[in-house]
Amino acid sequence: MIDYIANTFSTFLQIVPATLAQSLVLSFVVLGVMIPFRMLQFPDLTSEGAYPLGGCVSAVALNVGVPPIPAILVGAGAGFLAGCSTALIHLRFKIHTLLSGIIVTTMLYSINLAVLGKSNQSVANANSIFEAADAVGLSDTQFKICVTACLAIVVTLALVWYLKTEKGIAFRSVGANPDMAEAQGISVWFATVGGIGVAGAFSGFSGALMTQSQGFSDVNMGLGILINGLAALIIGEAIVGRSSVPRQILAPFVGAIAYYLLVSLCLSANMPPPNLKLATGLFVLIMLALPTLKFGRGAAPAREEVRE
Repeated sequence: MIDYIANTFSTFLQIVPATLAQSLVLSFVVLGVMIPFRMLQFPDLTSEGAYPLGGCVSAVALNVGVPPIPAILVGAGAGFLAGCSTALIHLRFKIHTLLSGIIVTTMLYSINLAVLGKSNQSVANANSIFEAADAVGLSDTQFKICVTACLAIVVTLALVWYLKTEKGIAFRSVGANPDMAEAQGISVWFATVGGIGVAGAFSGFSGALMTQSQGFSDVNMGLGILINGLAALIIGEAIVGRSSVPRQILAPFVGAIAYYLLVSLCLSANMPPPNLKLATGLFVLIMLALPTLKFGRGAAPAREEVRE
């Protein structure tokens, strides 16, 4: 038993750097999931289609000679259009947000196939934002961690700054109370379309980063990404909370790291891949249940108040 634990821990430590690099790339998808769900009260599934869309568009751009950074921005732009489409379908045709996201995501699968021309495409021979590792004396994994960590810091600071401005407060008020926001002269349509579009842009941005990180793009790369993103978001909120704007923005990044470290730990323990979702679900359940598991004084009065 001791040998098993030691081997598991040793294997886990070996894959921590690769896991950290991957989790930082995917943290932008979690951010794209958080914005609609938490800030706009707009349950949305578009990230499942916007993520591979950003990867596919970026892959095509790279293979025709577009530099790495513009290729990433093009992928983010494609994700922005996907998010805006979902918001417009909901607002114009009064279709439920989840159904609007399902419609857009379903159509995006065909669009991704049309963009790539096949189910997957390699970008191994194209330039990458991560190819300067040798020039700075770092390994590929170390350089990916540095680049994605810097991007995460910049995005976090920019979002925290914006959401505390007058326009940012107006944007948040749309999610808190759209009727009151509209009565104050705030355009609910503009805030919703722009917010969901930005969320889609972050998902597309993540897909473009992942394409350059792994060296290929696949139309199925977004399969299950929404569930993973929600799990990571819940874990992140349980760890850092969401009582303030900085905490809410930080939660997706912390949650993504914690979630994928958990997955790596399960793999290091030789857990069969089909059981990973079970382990993840139990972990998320424990994190959600911890605040309500109060022992001793304090728990009983709360229940009495509910009965009254």
